[in-house]
Amino acid sequence: MERPERERAESAARQAAAQLTAQDIRGVALTWVDNAGISRVKAVPTGRLAHAARWGVGASPCFDVYLVDDSSVTSRHIGGPDGDLRLFPDLDRLGVLAAQPGWAWAPVDRYEQDGAPYAACQRQFARRMADAAAARGLRLSMGFETEWVVTHSDGHEPPRYACSGPAYGMTRVVELSDYLREVLDALTAQRVEVLQIHPEYSPGQFEVSVAPSDPVGAADLSVLVRETIRAVSLRHGLDASFAPVVEHGGVGNGAHLHLSLWRDEQNLCRGGDGPYGMTAESEAFLAGVLRELPALLALGAPTPASYLRLEPSRWAGVFQCWGLEAREAALRFITGAPDDAGGANAEVKCFDAAANPYLVTGAVVAAGLAGLDEGLRLPPPAAGDPAVTGGQVRLPTSLAEALEHFEGSALLRTALGDPLFEAIAAVRAGEVKLFEGLAPKDIAAATRGRY
Repeated sequence: MERPERERAESAARQAAAQLTAQDIRGVALTWVDNAGISRVKAVPTGRLAHAARWGVGASPCFDVYLVDDSSVTSRHIGGPDGDLRLFPDLDRLGVLAAQPGWAWAPVDRYEQDGAPYAACQRQFARRMADAAAARGLRLSMGFETEWVVTHSDGHEPPRYACSGPAYGMTRVVELSDYLREVLDALTAQRVEVLQIHPEYSPGQFEVSVAPSDPVGAADLSVLVRETIRAVSLRHGLDASFAPVVEHGGVGNGAHLHLSLWRDEQNLCRGGDGPYGMTAESEAFLAGVLRELPALLALGAPTPASYLRLEPSRWAGVFQCWGLEAREAALRFITGAPDDAGGANAEVKCFDAAANPYLVTGAVVAAGLAGLDEGLRLPPPAAGDPAVTGGQVRLPTSLAEALEHFEGSALLRTALGDPLFEAIAAVRAGEVKLFEGLAPKDIAAATRGRY
């Protein structure tokens, strides 16, 4: 980060810190997400925010080779005890945490000590990909669905779910109405626009969807929404798990990514001559995403527990196909209402919340832009359940298989750069080894408390 930019950030941070202090905010949590999908944090007193904005906060690069259990591996560029980075808070995203009295939050970008961008900063990767789209005159609108399971925080094994009502049932809303109201209140106080909140299929499971944003903003919101839900849950004596599965055999938690492609004020997912009204640019972009899904799965379904969720006939999107409102396809296209300009979008269904959201948004953009550059076309759409109808290619059924596709992806290596690409590959290989030989129920149990 250049000196004039740091000086401007320091001045803005002084003003922000004064406003926070007036609201009795004592500390600011500065977060990033590692390659295992864990949100890591350094916190500073509010009075140190200006110093952090000018000089950054020190942190080791070792977190980029941490596994889900906090053990670590190494890679060619990253690993070991040496080195230090500077964390710079994004003041545009700074906000008070409504469910954590006395605390504010901001995501960080990571830089080298000399001010150069850190090559393995996932958030800057997502920004680079958004900038690459903007250089083509394109804008991505993205948003994650957040699913979670609520259990009593009493250490009971198996976990005791916090409500007993049926899937999608109003009974669950009645049972946990105070809890869900506080989730909504906290998100609203943080200026997060909630589109909908509802019970989901699995026991104790809920989902919240928020308004779309740019690729970096969508990832930031994913982190903020999750940590807000976690904080509200703890205040109610509950645990919130965003793990791919809470118990083996259950449907599990997804983190579906919705996206649309825009040029100026035109949604390119509608108004064209392509399938279901797509423009040629939108079709090529989605075809690029569809083609790269086997490799993208190593980013969007990044832990062995992810593959306990990715089972056919569970709306998890385990087949490499697309279709109109096709909930068993990995890529679902939605036309939206005829008079809703922003309603048309695509949904990637095979991802879960163990993923680093910055890696997901950035890599999806990279895959889509490659499809656009090559003028790809989508294959015929699928309908029904491919597990019954047949004829569709199954996505990888294990992390080891997804890792093979990832390591063979020249597209993702180029987009991510060698340091980040190789650190991700090392973490995935480490987690394959970590969980090797464990029974599915033990994998689920080891993972559910980490996300």
